[in-house]
Amino acid sequence: MPRLALYALAVCVLSVAAAVVSFVQGSWLGIVWVLLAGLSSNMTWYYARRGRA
Repeated sequence: MPRLALYALAVCVLSVAAAVVSFVQGSWLGIVWVLLAGLSSNMTWYYARRGRA
């Protein structure tokens, strides 16, 4: 797996954790973290596919 894909995966995992913590605390800021998780997930797939090709 390319290095950029691993970085994007790490950002995705951390943003999901931040979203869970934010929603547990009752903050609506978790929506931003969910959007960031979606974006980084797409980046992970893109870089992983590009690395295989």
